[in-house]
Amino acid sequence: MKLKGRGISRGKAEGTILLNDTPISFLGEVNPSTGELIDLPGSSIKDRVFAFPRGKGSTVGSYVMLEMKRVGTLPTAIINESAEPIVATGAVLSEVPLVDGIDLSLLCEGDLCIIDGSEGTVELPDVKEVHAVSSFIHCGDEVLLLKRSNKVGSFKDHWAAVSGYVEDGETAKEAAIREIQEEIGVINPELIRSGESVKVRDGNTIWIIHPYLFRINERSITLDWEHTEYRWMLPDAIKNMKTVPELEEVYRSLLE
Repeated sequence: MKLKGRGISRGKAEGTILLNDTPISFLGEVNPSTGELIDLPGSSIKDRVFAFPRGKGSTVGSYVMLEMKRVGTLPTAIINESAEPIVATGAVLSEVPLVDGIDLSLLCEGDLCIIDGSEGTVELPDVKEVHAVSSFIHCGDEVLLLKRSNKVGSFKDHWAAVSGYVEDGETAKEAAIREIQEEIGVINPELIRSGESVKVRDGNTIWIIHPYLFRINERSITLDWEHTEYRWMLPDAIKNMKTVPELEEVYRSLLE
């Protein structure tokens, strides 16, 4: 799986990810002599791919990175969601590949990755991508949710829209219509709109989800083996359900 971002500091490197979910200042939050994170004793960024949202703090942080280069405690590469000037400058001066524009929720602690700061890519060799569809069905003012059975491969007992894989040789729209027929027995639903694809990480899989909104005229449906029950509900009730990741957010994006 290869994620496309923006190359900030050129070069190519490989290593395992050390993931931090808060902004970091190299001044005061990193021990330059060891590479250890001050607030996480034992967690050294030395020779790791250091992933964190963005930098913060004093411009002296750039010179801390130069000192880390001198003593050999730099990370092998840096991944940011949004690079700011202090870390960007420090990475360029100390020749550490830096890529930003990457959604950190798609990364996991310990992932093996290959960073290309020239191309602006983050490759995860052990993570696969799978394209899937998620189709929301409207009838009147209500939306349909389905409870996934214990026989499915992922997100068992979670509530979801009509969903499934995009098979080889078919478009996402064709997959959406096929899954609606197979999972709830509805032929020729009315397509209202499609949305931008969404990426969700589950284990060693990144799901590329293509969302759709359809309308049908009858609430009576026929479930297949993938689901144990269904509910028609007002949209505001989705937040109270145990759903697959990002379900409500994807649905809301279709309404905007």
